[in-house]
Amino acid sequence: MTETILALLPQWGPWLIALATLASCLLLPVPSSLLLIAAGAFVGSGDLTLMTVALAALAGFLIGDQAAFFLGRGAQDWLSRRQGRSGAMVGRARGMLAARGGTAVFLSRWLFSPLGPWMTLAAGAAGFPHPNFTLASTLGAMIWVAIYLGLGMVFGGNIAAAADLAGSVLGLVAATAIMLGLGLWLNRRIRERRGQQPGDRDQR
Repeated sequence: MTETILALLPQWGPWLIALATLASCLLLPVPSSLLLIAAGAFVGSGDLTLMTVALAALAGFLIGDQAAFFLGRGAQDWLSRRQGRSGAMVGRARGMLAARGGTAVFLSRWLFSPLGPWMTLAAGAAGFPHPNFTLASTLGAMIWVAIYLGLGMVFGGNIAAAADLAGSVLGLVAATAIMLGLGLWLNRRIRERRGQQPGDRDQR
């Protein structure tokens, strides 16, 4: 099935990408990340245009994501009945959402993408604020599209290698973000301590 879809990309690229990303947001088994890498390869070869594919991917993702979010409003009981792997995914999504809120939604779009549809349903079921969800989801989707399209454009001659490399790239991006976050936090703490020192000396 995947080979058939890939063969249709040069002719139906943007429409196919939009439909695939929309379907994946609704828990349908579509290899959207692989298709996006393949689309990036066709962009690199000149068969597809970058802006058209990127916009199609974002449009499909956001439409599917919004649909899943509002479906989640009435899916509390259905989610609670999930068992096995899907039950584990629901539990993980709910735990991350409760602990991290919008950050969890953002990360589930690209860093933990298999968790994304479950996070969307869990957010809808939990009554998560829609504007906050939409902002976090859109920013995360933009990163997802950029990473996978970029990999396809750079490693278009070997799609399998690009797919294998995706995990390493995501890990590197996440590690860099964590280091930057820690650096900013430490810098803020140092400034706070320096600001407190004159007052502390006066008190002594």
